[in-house]
Amino acid sequence: MILHKTVLLQEALHYLDVRANEHYIDATLGGGGHTESILGRNAPRGKVAAFELDEETIERTKERLRRFGDRLTILHDTFRHIAAASKIISPVSGILYDLGLSTDLIKSSKRGFSFLQDEPLDMRFGIGKRETAAQIVNTLPEQKLADLIYRYGEERYSKRIARAIVLRRQKEKFATTGDLVSVIERSVPPPYRRGKIHCATRTFQALRIAVNDELGTLEKSLADAVPLLKVGGVIVVISFHSLEDRIVKVFFRTLHQVGRAEILTKKPVTASAQEIDSNPNARSAKLRALKVLVPIL
Repeated sequence: MILHKTVLLQEALHYLDVRANEHYIDATLGGGGHTESILGRNAPRGKVAAFELDEETIERTKERLRRFGDRLTILHDTFRHIAAASKIISPVSGILYDLGLSTDLIKSSKRGFSFLQDEPLDMRFGIGKRETAAQIVNTLPEQKLADLIYRYGEERYSKRIARAIVLRRQKEKFATTGDLVSVIERSVPPPYRRGKIHCATRTFQALRIAVNDELGTLEKSLADAVPLLKVGGVIVVISFHSLEDRIVKVFFRTLHQVGRAEILTKKPVTASAQEIDSNPNARSAKLRALKVLVPIL
C-alpha cells in the first residue's frame, strides 16, 4: 500500500514544460503538490483545473492553495470525467496524472485503505453508489473473487485467500480491515506471511482497484484527455504499479504508431536514489510523457 507524497516533481514539470499564461489540468489533485508548482510557473494568467473526489482532501487543499484565487478551479469529481475541464479552461497545454494514493486519504478517511489500521472495509475514494470492499468480499462467488485478487493484485495465493474468505464469511461477515487481514495471514504459507512485503498488500490493492474501477477509469480518462490538448500539448502520467503502467504504455504506443503523437520518454522515468532515500515509496513510481503532434478529436 502506497503512502503517497509528491514524487517525480521536477521530472513532471520538465516534461510538462509549464509556461506563463498557459492552462493545465491536474487529474489527481490530492495534497496539491504538483498543482502548486504548476501555478507557480504559469502565472500571471495561467489556470489549472484539478480533479479530486474526496471532500475532505478538497477542503484541505483548497485552503492551502487559496492564494492562487480563481486561477485554480477544483472539480469535485473523478478524472473519469476529465472532459468536463474543457468547460473551464481552453486551450490546454498539459495534463498530469499522479496515480499514487494520497497519504491524507489513507490516514484520515477511515475507509480502510491500509491494512495497518483497523477500519471499516470500505475503500471507496468518494462516498457514492459503488460497492464497498466489504460487499465484494461478503458476496462475490469464490472463483470470481480469486480471479479479481489475481488479476488486480497479481497475488500468487489468490485461490487460497479467496477460499479462506468464503469459509470465514459463512460464519461471520467481514466488516473491518482487521477481519480481512487476519484471514489472509492464516491462509498463506508462513514464509510468505513473513516476507518483505506484507502478505495483505496485493489483496488490498486488488480490492481497492475493483471498488473504484481504477483501470477502467484510467483507460477512459486517457482517451478523453488527449483530445483536450492543443497541438504540442503534453500528457504526463506517474503510475505506481505494473497494471497502470501497462495501460499507459499501450495507449501512448498506439497514438505514436499512427503518427498522432510523439513519446517523450522512450523508457519510463524513475526516481533518483536521493529521492528514494527521502521517500522510499517513490521506488515504484514510473513517469511516461506524450506530446500531441496533430489535432486529435
